[in-house]
Amino acid sequence: MSEQGGTVFLIDDDPGVRDSLALLLSLKGIRTQLFATAESFIDTYQTDWSGCVLTDLRMPGMTGLELQSALRQRQIDLPVVVLTAHGDVATVRAALKNGAFDFLEKPVDDELLVDVLQNALRIDQERRSTVTTRAATAGRLERLTAREREVLALLAAGRQNRDIAAHLGISPRTVEVHKARIMEKLDCRSLADLIRIGLAADRTVN
Repeated sequence: MSEQGGTVFLIDDDPGVRDSLALLLSLKGIRTQLFATAESFIDTYQTDWSGCVLTDLRMPGMTGLELQSALRQRQIDLPVVVLTAHGDVATVRAALKNGAFDFLEKPVDDELLVDVLQNALRIDQERRSTVTTRAATAGRLERLTAREREVLALLAAGRQNRDIAAHLGISPRTVEVHKARIMEKLDCRSLADLIRIGLAADRTVN
């Protein structure tokens, strides 16, 4: 079975639990990295790590809830799945309020656990892909001149060439030239692509 993209960062103070979960996930093609404490994960975390966190709740030192807060403070945006034998309504609510992706109780059904983790890994991949795409688009937008940015904003607002020309005090032909240059710089194949990027840029600014 091919490996699922990303890594499950498994945090549990019980070595038996760590080993059994790692074996289960490896059989499903999911990579794992094991940590005995939340502190050890925080201390060794690298910004290019992708995947999700699977953490126990009650652990020596930093608890699972405290780990969630620490991740948020450090802007570590990995999905967090809580797996614990000590779940109650208040704890579940606190974990979900802190942004947990899911909350599972031990003993957990193997297939349910794998399904939840695969979904968490997929969400992380999609988020990273979106961030990468936005960064690439932002880089291309920086190539535009001030006038080209004005034309792009007006196109995104639904204005026609003649309206844009009148608004900017230029000829419709000049608007066409600007539009062609914008499409080339932004690597757009169609007007729809151009307007989509213009709308996204407008939302970013606002």
